[in-house]
Amino acid sequence: MIGEILALIAAFSFGCANVMVKKGVGSNSKNNGAFLSVLITFSLAGIIMLIKGLFQDWSQYTANGIGWFILAGVLTAYIGRTLLFTSIQHLGSVRASTLKRLNSLFTVLIGVLFLHESMNFMVFFGMLLIFASSSFLMYETIISNRRLKNETAAANESKIVKSETENVSKRNWFKRFKLVASLGYMYGVVSALAYSVGYVVRKEGLKEIPDPFFGTMIGALVGILIFIMISLFKKTFQHSIVSTFTQSHPWLIAAGVATSLGQILYFSALTYSNVSRVAIITSTDVIFTLILSAFIFKTHEGITKTVYLAAVIAMVGAGMIVVG
Repeated sequence: MIGEILALIAAFSFGCANVMVKKGVGSNSKNNGAFLSVLITFSLAGIIMLIKGLFQDWSQYTANGIGWFILAGVLTAYIGRTLLFTSIQHLGSVRASTLKRLNSLFTVLIGVLFLHESMNFMVFFGMLLIFASSSFLMYETIISNRRLKNETAAANESKIVKSETENVSKRNWFKRFKLVASLGYMYGVVSALAYSVGYVVRKEGLKEIPDPFFGTMIGALVGILIFIMISLFKKTFQHSIVSTFTQSHPWLIAAGVATSLGQILYFSALTYSNVSRVAIITSTDVIFTLILSAFIFKTHEGITKTVYLAAVIAMVGAGMIVVG
């Protein structure tokens, strides 16, 4: 029961973080807060680990456990979180959060294919619903893109006085919009897959070293180091690091704290419950994101009926996997 409660609180924290990221960045922002978030996670987990070690016994650290945590850090603290924040930046918090429900599908598939777990009809149907919810969101974007293209073409025909240069500019703008939308969904899918594999790897690490704070700190440290190494070759990463220490980002700081707390709580939940159950319960963050976005933070993301439908279907699918 403790694991389930921790997972639910983690879901609320993730929901807050999703909306705060959207509040703090625009589609053209060069710093989406991913590096800041991982830095905060490292700091909070490290402080809690030190306090716990000083007032209680230190955990017995093993090379195998640290190795699992390092791999989990690559998958979750860097790949998963960086791409999730990028997806939120381009798609909005609700769409990105709904797409993240694919991690439930991936987690079950990993369990069936590699851990030899069984699958019944309920689990299979739940997976189909989660896949359908993501497909609805992608289909909505395709339709929106077609409608935008038709409107642009009609506007060009009605304004024949405009120069060819202006027409070319509009076509280029549309192509860029379509590319960004497509990449936003791709980022979300890869992020969900990375998180799913990372959950399984993280659980293996906890079997060796049952210290969620140490595991979270190691994972975040790995994310920081990778981010710094890539910044040596990529200017956007350099800008994110410099911006983190030279500019004020209140919403991104709040998002980093919320993400960090969610990560620590998720890690703690895994010490009391199995991976699949924790992953499914945490998937309720899409509901928290929807409520917070629409009624509390009012991020004005243009939430359509399709988005509401996709969110509900994703949650029903996740529930069927739990029951199954």
